[in-house]
Amino acid sequence: MSQSKTAGPEPEDSKTEEEQPRSPREIRLVMVGLVVTMLLAMLDNLIVGTAMPTIVHDLGGAEHLSWVVTAYTLATAASTPIWGKLGDLYGRKGTFLTSIVIFLVGSALSGLSQNMNELIGFRAVQGLGAGGLMVGVMSIMGALVPPRDRGKYQGMFAAVMALATIGGPLAGGFITDHLSWHWTFYINLPLGVIALAVVVVTLKLPKVRSTARIDYLGAVLLTTGITSLVLITTWGGQQYAWGSKQILGLAALAAATLIAFCYVEQRVEEPMLPLSLFKNLNFTLVSIIGFIVGFVMFGATVFLPLYQQTVQGASATNSGLLLMPMMFGMLVISLVVGQAVTKTGKYRIYPIIGTVVMTGGMLLLSTMGIGTSSFTSACWMIVLGAGMGFLMQITMLVAQNSVELKDMGVASSTATLFRTIGGSFGVALFGALFNNRVTDTMTEMLAGKPMPPGGMKDPSQMSLAELRQQPDYLQDAYNHAVSNGMHTVFLWGAGVAVIAIAAAVFVREVPLRGAGTGKAEKSAEASLEAAAV
Repeated sequence: MSQSKTAGPEPEDSKTEEEQPRSPREIRLVMVGLVVTMLLAMLDNLIVGTAMPTIVHDLGGAEHLSWVVTAYTLATAASTPIWGKLGDLYGRKGTFLTSIVIFLVGSALSGLSQNMNELIGFRAVQGLGAGGLMVGVMSIMGALVPPRDRGKYQGMFAAVMALATIGGPLAGGFITDHLSWHWTFYINLPLGVIALAVVVVTLKLPKVRSTARIDYLGAVLLTTGITSLVLITTWGGQQYAWGSKQILGLAALAAATLIAFCYVEQRVEEPMLPLSLFKNLNFTLVSIIGFIVGFVMFGATVFLPLYQQTVQGASATNSGLLLMPMMFGMLVISLVVGQAVTKTGKYRIYPIIGTVVMTGGMLLLSTMGIGTSSFTSACWMIVLGAGMGFLMQITMLVAQNSVELKDMGVASSTATLFRTIGGSFGVALFGALFNNRVTDTMTEMLAGKPMPPGGMKDPSQMSLAELRQQPDYLQDAYNHAVSNGMHTVFLWGAGVAVIAIAAAVFVREVPLRGAGTGKAEKSAEASLEAAAV
């Protein structure tokens, strides 16, 4: 039952890789490659999503449309923890470069696709590489920069997130209109080559040698469990009913494989995901908070543009700009918090403030209705973005500070995975709540009303142009239905966010590594051990 001692990287190599002092100039140079890579990881789906109607028109196979996104998402989620572990075992630089190469190969092949089946397969290859991009960025950042000093660079990553969210749809629309949809994939190649060149030249990490055997069984079980969970959230309520045999079968498979995974991980020499990490209270709490941040953020980014376009009449052309207030709030607060953490070394208060503000933002957004102005909704979005700005980087910072240096990759991948799975569950649950409320409202408001010639088409399947051509009473009913659906979504989201507040209250103030030398460093290590419960 007891876990054997790990045969991980040699201590000398590990210490050299993690603790070698880095000059500010060296770190800044490496950051260029990391920032470009993060931009790659975040831009892809946003750019491709804008081009999907054109891709379907060109390649056909509209019935397989959802799999273009699902294949990428599945491969990304399933490979994320594996990339983290490989980086810990065999060196972060090599695994990071490998993930970039795989992503670029998948991008090139996706651009060359001649039919929908090829595109789905190549998107899976692309997603396999994408799983290592974000993990690589975060774990290398954790290796180069002590947690105490990481706030100096935190704003870069928040800015990239804002740029990707706003610029992705704009870039996708421009490329599709003026070049071709193929370039929505080819655009990754020059960016990826720049990232590769910068990382190869500037990142100096010694090779890490490990005699440990890869936990293949754990990898298979974890991949199967994650895949099942993502498919449940993707198909549930859409392609299959929640109570269908397909969804129930996936739920049973997910439960069985994850239970088996936990059993295996306690007995292997070098577990894919050491369960001992969760004995650390802070690590467990920020994993919960990260899950809920993903839950709230992805739900908001999916449904807010729908409300703004349908009810408020905003243009769908620049859909990325609709989320600018939320991104602005996130960016500004993230910059301020990062600098404050670097200056003071204190962080415990920020998860508490962030979860409270995030919950408040969800409650404010739940008040939106037919008459809510664009200015008012933008103000509420800023509040939500500010709440997430307190949390986005802090959760990763605390997760990395809560583990031994040799587990930096696993900590980074686990934090990323929880946020990803949270996003999948958020979109699925919010989608089910939204659709049910819309259906109920439409049924109530259209009772006894004459139907258009040929019957009424589902308004949610109409384009904005088609919707504007419908009778006024139908448009009014759908606007009310969307408003009611948004109220339900954000009210439930606020309820879920309260769990994050409870988790944040119990986060402990463990001194950040890099906060000092001598006694301070020993105190940090002692506090880290004390935080494990």
